[in-house]
Amino acid sequence: MSAARRDPIAYARDDDGMPPSLVPDYRSTVDRSPRQPLIAIPPTLTETTGPDQWDRLMVGPQGLDLTAQHKGVPQGQRIIVSGRVLDDRGRAVPNTVLEIWQANAAGRYIHSADSWDAPLDPNFTGAGRVVTDAEGRYSYVTIRPGAYPWGNHKNAWRPGHIHLSLLGPAFATRLVTQMYFPDDPLIEIDPIANAVPMPARQRMVGRFDIKTTKPAWALGYLFDVVLKGRDETPFEDDHHDH
Repeated sequence: MSAARRDPIAYARDDDGMPPSLVPDYRSTVDRSPRQPLIAIPPTLTETTGPDQWDRLMVGPQGLDLTAQHKGVPQGQRIIVSGRVLDDRGRAVPNTVLEIWQANAAGRYIHSADSWDAPLDPNFTGAGRVVTDAEGRYSYVTIRPGAYPWGNHKNAWRPGHIHLSLLGPAFATRLVTQMYFPDDPLIEIDPIANAVPMPARQRMVGRFDIKTTKPAWALGYLFDVVLKGRDETPFEDDHHDH
């Protein structure tokens, strides 16, 4: 077991930049948000530690490529997303498993519950895992996801986004967030994105980076994840479904 897992960093939630449980414009939160005051339950070792289980997961190397999972080339703009996972003091958090899932370039998820009639891409699954290195760095290649309608209100469209799930030393330490793109006009009118107050909302938007960009191959974006503190990345509940 690594030193980081023997002595895990405790991450207390900082609610200042977190989305509230109830957002009237985000209709499904009206049905599923708590009706009674929350009860704080002190964490135990079950929640903060766990077996050294990640070797049993299908974890890719630091250079995961979601565009190379099939024989053919997927449709859409190829992108590289790189970043670091950091704590509130700017220290690297190594050996963190990142789960990635997203829609394809047409805005269609591969799972059966997605009934939108946008085309599926037989060469793009849109899911994978990667683990941070000793400096907390990660990188993966994918396709820029498209927007899609989601039925929350009249003419409702979700901006293109990539879901990220971070797994700490145990499954109960899972954190989930989304990465948006800096030139997407749908962010300004999206109830989910706007549930996060400014300036925390900006921390969910990736930054275009010409140094990460590979000439004539892929555009590059940077997206650092900060686990707590003033610059914490906004996270969401696990039951978030869009």
